[in-house]
Order: sequence, then C-alpha cells, then structure tokens
Amino acid sequence: MDLQTKALHAGYTKDTQGTMAVPIYMTTAYEFRDVEHAANLFALKELGNIYTRLNNPTTDVFEKRFAELEGGEAALATSSGMSAIFYAIANSAEAGDNIVCAKQLYGGSLTQTAHTLKRFGIESRFFDVHKPELIETLIDDKTKVIFFESLTNPSIDVADIEAITAIADKHGILTVVDNTVATPVLCRPFEFGVDITVHSASKYTTGQGLSIGGILVERKGLIEKLKANPRYAHFNEPDHSYHGLVYVDVPLPPFTLRARLSLLRDLGAVVSPFNSWLFIQGIETFALRMREHSKNALELATFLEAHPKVKKVNYPGLKSNSNYENAQKYFDGGACSGLLSFEVASLEEATKIVNATELYSLVVNIGDSKSIITHPASTTHQQLSEEELLACGVPSGLIRISCGLESSKDLIDDIKQALEA
Repeated sequence: MDLQTKALHAGYTKDTQGTMAVPIYMTTAYEFRDVEHAANLFALKELGNIYTRLNNPTTDVFEKRFAELEGGEAALATSSGMSAIFYAIANSAEAGDNIVCAKQLYGGSLTQTAHTLKRFGIESRFFDVHKPELIETLIDDKTKVIFFESLTNPSIDVADIEAITAIADKHGILTVVDNTVATPVLCRPFEFGVDITVHSASKYTTGQGLSIGGILVERKGLIEKLKANPRYAHFNEPDHSYHGLVYVDVPLPPFTLRARLSLLRDLGAVVSPFNSWLFIQGIETFALRMREHSKNALELATFLEAHPKVKKVNYPGLKSNSNYENAQKYFDGGACSGLLSFEVASLEEATKIVNATELYSLVVNIGDSKSIITHPASTTHQQLSEEELLACGVPSGLIRISCGLESSKDLIDDIKQALEA
C-alpha cells in the first residue's frame, strides 16, 4: 500500500461494533477470562491487554500505523518526544557507557544528553553533523548509540544518514534518529540503514498542537544486529526482572519489547489513550499537510533569501543551501518540511522582527497548522553558552519559523512588514 493509504487504514481491524473511526478505549485495566489466561499474558504465551501502562487498544493502533508509515517492524508510544528519546538511549546503554551525539540537536535533546544522562552515568560525546568521518574518533567498546536528527532543529541541517549508519554498522552500534521534523512522509531513515527512529508526536503528527506524546520505532530485522552482540548483553542474557526472559530468543521485535516490558513498566511514561486517538486523526492527513507545509516554507525561504536585511537562510529546499544535495537524496521529492530559520544582524534586530509580526504566533512548538515564530537563543536554547550556541548552529540573531497552512502570500507579507518596520 502507498503511504497515504496506510495512513488511513494500517493497524486497525474494526471492532465488534464495526466503527469506522478507531474507538477511544479509556480504561486503566482489562478483565482476564480466568487465572490461566492472566498467567499466559504475563508469560507472553498469549498476547493481549494487561494494563494501560503497558498497552491499550487505541494506542496499539497508533503504534502499528506509525510503524507502517516509517517502514518499521514495531513501535512504542510514550508520553512525550523527550521520553521516547530517553527510552531509546536507556534501552541501549547503562552506567559506564557512552553515546555519540550530533552537536546540532534540539535544545531539550542537548540538555538531556549532555547533562541529565550524565547523572545516570552515561557520557555523551559530540560530533559535527557535517563531519561524520570524525565519529570514529569518539567510539570505544563502551559506545552504545549514535544519535542525530534527520533534519536538525533549529539549524535546519540534513544529516548524511548513510555515511553515519555505515560507521555505526562497522562497529556494531545502534543508530537512533530523531525524525520529528522530516516525518515519515518525507524521510524514511530505515531505508538508509538506521536502527531506531524517535518522534515527538506533539509536532506534525497531531498537526494542530493538541496533545503531547512521543513514539519510537524499531526497524525490521534489528534482532540480527542485537543477537550475540557483546555491546548489548542485556538483550542476550536473562532479564531477572521478567522471569529470566531473553529478548533475542522471543519471536517478537526485541527492542520495543524490552522498552515496553522494562522501561514503560517501571518508569511509566505512558501516553494517554485519548492522545493516541488524536495522533491517529492527525496521521490521516499527514501526507497532505506535509506537502503544503513544505510548499509554504520554500516560498517563504525564497523571499527571505532575496531580502537585504537577511544574512542567511537555512532551508535545504533552496538550491543555494549547503544541505540541498542531501535533501534531494534523503527526502521524498526533495520536499523539506515546514521548518526554516534565518539570521539577521543582531539579537536586537531579531527581537524587533519577532515582536513586529502579526500573523505568526510567538510559541516554542513546531508542526502546527498555524504558523509559529521563535527566537531559539532566548527560549529553547537559552541554557547554552554563547560558544555552545554557535557550535549547534544557533547564533543570537537566528529566528526560527514553523510554516503553517495559511496562504503563503499572507505569510510573506507579514514577515516583509516585520523586517521593514
């Protein structure tokens, strides 16, 4: 099936009522037929609903549908994008290990990897996404993850996915890619060798800024990379917290299975069934929206590139952009999502422009149907030093825009008057 057909049908078998819309199963728990049935579920001899912290019928449809869009084998929904990232890393690494991360990451991802994970005993080492060849200098026998974004936020860089995954595969290391901005509509990282993708479903998946949630997806055949791999002994040895289960010996996708039975069970960052239902509604129009977001962003970026007050425009759909070649290679039809950023002369100039806009909302979200403007250095990346801001591609004069679904003419007119106010 094509992606748009999967977006409407994947993962849902109509229930006894024959409902066309996926029902919202707002329940905490589920009744077992008898003691044997309950015991079989907990022992994985049968698959079914146990408790909504572990699984839920509405969330199950969301997970299956998203996995189909991404081209993966299985998915695990979480309460936020940040919890999806944390689970992907915590499912791979433990105290004493290290991970290798791109410098160009969303601000929350930078603080989680550089600071929060340090308190768990996991070291983060950083590389420039434009220099993947330097990754090997950071790898040792304790490296468990290489983490980067397919389309970076807010520097708007496109990673050379195949170059990074080739290094990871050479050393038997898992790659985790945040595909939030590109979405599976525009970029499918599994086709280029990635092992795990993570998303903030709060962005383009819902599409209207209605709910918080995240999801991680496991590629098909990942078990072969994990099996007998000395880096990931916890997948190959008995899990004594789950009656000696060896994850690579179970005929189920091992990465998402362990994340569900260990991390979701014990840490509990579970998505609400109602939020899962909202994400399902968003998925139905995913492909249509992403084309329109991308079209508006390209038209706005083209205008900004020609404006004398703009020093630089970051949008890989522009032929002049250094990421253009990678965007043509990794993004479907070269469409580059609705996120762009541009740089003006100073912090003062950026502040004046942001405050002068009328149609754009000053918000620290992206992927909404309504257009959003943000000054990253004073908001999402405020916790970083001046040197760290420059290293991750966020100078103080940078303005980020998430192009919504308004008329592109109106979006351009508003930015024009703000630049010239």
